[in-house]
Order: sequence, then structure tokens, then C-alpha cells
Amino acid sequence: MPPRHNGTITLLGLLTALTPLSVDMYLPALPSLVQEFSAKEGHVQLSLASFFLGLAIGQAFYGPISDRFGRKLPLYAGLVLFVLASAGCAVTTSIDQLIVLRFLQALGVCSSQVIARAVVRDLFEAHEAVRVFSLLVLVMGVGPVLAPILGGQILIWLGWRAIFWLHASAGFIGLAASVLRLPETLRPETARRLAVRDVLRGYYELLTDKAFIGYALTGGLGMAGMFAYIVGSPFVFIELFHVRPDRFGFFFGANAVGLIAASQANIRLTRRLDGDKVIGRVLAVQTAACVLLIMTTWTGTAGLPVTAALLFVYVALLGFLYPNTTALALAPHGHRAGSASALLGTLQFTLAATAASLVGAVNNGTAMPMAAVLGACGISAFVLYRSLVSRESPEVVRTRAKARDYSGRM
Repeated sequence: MPPRHNGTITLLGLLTALTPLSVDMYLPALPSLVQEFSAKEGHVQLSLASFFLGLAIGQAFYGPISDRFGRKLPLYAGLVLFVLASAGCAVTTSIDQLIVLRFLQALGVCSSQVIARAVVRDLFEAHEAVRVFSLLVLVMGVGPVLAPILGGQILIWLGWRAIFWLHASAGFIGLAASVLRLPETLRPETARRLAVRDVLRGYYELLTDKAFIGYALTGGLGMAGMFAYIVGSPFVFIELFHVRPDRFGFFFGANAVGLIAASQANIRLTRRLDGDKVIGRVLAVQTAACVLLIMTTWTGTAGLPVTAALLFVYVALLGFLYPNTTALALAPHGHRAGSASALLGTLQFTLAATAASLVGAVNNGTAMPMAAVLGACGISAFVLYRSLVSRESPEVVRTRAKARDYSGRM
């Protein structure tokens, strides 16, 4: 990767970190919100669901706008909204206000996800983009390790409102850094008209692109399985396996460390193997782990060591899966990188929000809801990849050719 882009990559990492920061730092505060607003747990959890909904919806708008007006202006607008909504969360007086403000917070912060992916596509060739996305996955992996710990300490010493003030501060820093350091990466000749008909036509073409949908759904289902794990694991480990709450973080953190290590190993691995070979092998192992998790949970033989080990395998392998599916999905779409990035994010977070909701909806006091939803996501990813992204597919052949050939350089 050209050294001149190191500063940009660092900034993209900061922007990418805003989303996991907004999710994971907030989790320790949920019980406090129940007491603060005298609300039911399910009502408070809607503030998390509304955030996921905002992430899914908001990305569809930033992509086409960034393809027309450039990457910077939509990012500025989104970060301003994020800062204002975060400040609003910090001073809210009811749980219903918080639910709405969390939705607005997500509508703002998702701009950073869309623009970061689009900038990577603008600047880097496919093989380099995989490595950059691996670095961004590193940032996403660090979030679940540090954010809950930091959030818990802030909660103890300063109260839950301070968590949202920190969100606002981080958003302001990201905004200031973007204004000062982020280059405009959309080339004038690739700017597209912003007409509803053109936007809808662009999304239709992407949705009917077999390769794009195959890679997007494969990565999205992998992410959905991780969200099922995030939602279900506290109950499974603490309530069923009687892990002390202060030690649960070690299990959660170990999986995040595995994700980080895999994402960095992916950088080296993709120098020797193309992305599709990596995806195929990872999905085979991940599917085996899913089958074992479902079977051992169903038969009641899944104790703490077995469950923890299988979850570690699943989460860690996402460090190989996500960077490669993302890079290959976006590779042929440099002329509409913003729209492609937006649709990719919308599909992925819709699947993730659905998986997280299913775990809660079918909760029966056992580990089976988490195991079943996570397993279904992993197995479905394998089946869809084999069905939609086959070497005989003309669309995929064209995708691989464009992934090798596009320059994407400024």
C-alpha cells in the first residue's frame, strides 16, 4: 500500500471505530437505564434495536449522495447528526426519547461506514483493498474488547450519561480530523446524477448482480451470526454456565482477539491465495463449527469449554471472511462505489438486526436460540456462496477479472 495513504487509512480506522464504540460501550448501561426510567427491560432494549434499524436504513441514502457530491460532504453531515444526537441522548429525560435519539445517532454514524468503504474502493486496487479492510476489521475487533470495559468504568465513576458525552466528543474529533485530513477521493469524471430514477436503477442493477449479492449476503450472514452471539452470549455464559459477570468479559474479549488475529493473518494469506479460495475454506470450517454447535447444544452435551471453543472458531474466522467478501463485492463497482457500499451495509445490518431480534424473540431459557440462529447464519452463508458465487458463473468471472484489473488510484 502506498505510504502516502497511511494517514488516510488511520483516519478511516477512527471513523470505522465510531460504530462499535456506539454499540459496545453502551451495553453495560442497559440495567441502569431500566432503573433510571422505571422501564421494562424489553423497552430499554428497543434503544439498541432502533440503533440497528438506523444503521440499516441510513446507509442506503449516503451512498448515492456520495456518488454525486463527493465523499466528504455526506460524511460531514452524518457526523454532525451523530454529535447532536449523542448530546441529545446524554440529556434525555425519557426512554422513548432515547429510543428516537439512538435511531438518529445511528443515521448519523452509519455515514462513516459507507464513506470509509467507498474511499477504500476509490484509492486501492482489489488486492490492496483486502488488506485495508483487514486493518479496518482490526479496529472493529478492538471495539468489543475495550468499549465494554471503558463503558463500565465510565458508568461507575461518571454515570451513564457520560457515555453519550464521550460518543459526542469522539464524533467531533472524527469530524474535525475529516475536515482537516481526509482527501476528496471521488474523481469528477465518475460523479453520477442524483435522480430518484437513476438511484433506483443503480440499486436494481446491484441487486440483480449475482456476484455482488453473493458476496454481500455471504459476508452479511457471517456478521448476522456474530450479532446473534453478541445478544445471546451474556445469558448463555452468565445464567446457564454460571460464569461470573466480571469474568464474562474475558470470554467476550478472547473471541474479539481471535477476530483481530485472523484479520491480520488475512493480510499475509491473501498475498498467496486469492480471496475466493480463502472464503471457500473459511466457510467450510465455519459451517462445521456451526453444525457441531447445534448438535451439541441440542443433545445437551455442549458444556462451557465446547461452546466457548466453537464460538471462538466462528467469530475468529470472520476476520478472514469479512475483508474478502467486502473487497470482492465492491471491486467491479468503482463508478458507483458509494451506492455499492451503501447497499452492502444495508443488507448486512438488516441481516444482523434480524438475527439479533430472533435470538430474543425465541428465547426459551436455553442456549438453543443462540446456537440455532448463529448456526443457521453460518450454514446459509456456505450454501449461498456455493449457489451464487460459483466459478462457472459469468457474473463472477467478470467480477474476478475486474478485481484484478481495476486501478482505482488517485
